[in-house]
Amino acid sequence: MTYVVTDNCIKCKYTDCVEVCPVDCFHEGPNFLAIDPDECIDCTLCEPECPAEAIYSEDDLPSEMAHFLDLNAELAQKWPVITEMKESPADAEQWDGVPNKLEHLER
Repeated sequence: MTYVVTDNCIKCKYTDCVEVCPVDCFHEGPNFLAIDPDECIDCTLCEPECPAEAIYSEDDLPSEMAHFLDLNAELAQKWPVITEMKESPADAEQWDGVPNKLEHLER
């Protein structure tokens, strides 16, 4: 099992979660984070650290967000690992909670 970063991370990209990851499974894109399912050890540490509540256990992933499992796997192969917390985008709070942000994902 793995954890999955979902829609609400797009354009928020809070990085609180990467600081607690013991295996460095987070990858950083321009405006989104992805979890490498092959590296994730299901430790549960990242989920409560996400201010945007954008991280789900694979088992608890809402059906309408199931496509994010494959998207995380794909993007984790393309993007570099991130291991330290960074400042969030200036407009992150404005984007937090906005629905259907997939069209804003920058690859």
